[in-house]
Amino acid sequence: MEIIKLRNTEEYIKLGQALKAAGLVGSGVEAKEVIQDGQVLVNGETETRRGRKLYNGDTAEFDNQEIKIEK
Repeated sequence: MEIIKLRNTEEYIKLGQALKAAGLVGSGVEAKEVIQDGQVLVNGETETRRGRKLYNGDTAEFDNQEIKIEK
């Protein structure tokens, strides 16, 4: 599981940014494609919005790899 730490000034990170930060995709374009294709789960449910905000405690999963967001 990859952990993404939010900066003290940040309340959230967008889904596409989180996928890139975790190294699960190589670019924003790739993030957009896999999200719109329904390949990404957020908190166990399919998410198709690249701009979905992830907050402390949220999880995202893509390609059998999980990301957890922490403050």
